[in-house]
Amino acid sequence: MLQQDSNDDAEDVSLFDAEKETARRPKRSKIRHPVASFFHLFFRVSAIIVYLLCELLSSSFIACVVTIILLLSCDFWAVKNVTGRLMVGLRWWNHIDEDGKSHWVFESRKATVKWLAVVITGVVLQGANLYGYIRCKVGSRKSLTSMATSYLGKQFLRQNTGDDQTS
Repeated sequence: MLQQDSNDDAEDVSLFDAEKETARRPKRSKIRHPVASFFHLFFRVSAIIVYLLCELLSSSFIACVVTIILLLSCDFWAVKNVTGRLMVGLRWWNHIDEDGKSHWVFESRKATVKWLAVVITGVVLQGANLYGYIRCKVGSRKSLTSMATSYLGKQFLRQNTGDDQTS
């Protein structure tokens, strides 16, 4: 049996190795990770384009849905494993202990004020989206109810007056 040095058996990989590598390289462009940035946008934009042009690209609804789900799955994987780690410094995984309990482990760089502004903006936009959705849902019920009532009222009057003309 080979004996290993105690320093070799548990080697930790730093979360921020990419920062050390980029510090050594001369800066060529303002984008730190151009390939990661490309794929970060590619899968999302591709999913949106397929969604918008679905009827033109294929006559099969199922093929379009499967394609969109695959593109969004690739986006999730890329954000979780590549761009989240390189661009923002996020890393997370699930750990199951000896008792069988699941524990989620999250690691990130120190938060800065600029990221707090991004988070607040995202929450405000999602809140506005939810508010608009609820207003449309409630408003559409009222207009749908009024349309149904007026249609049924017209039908009732037509049947009672003996008028067989369509309106």
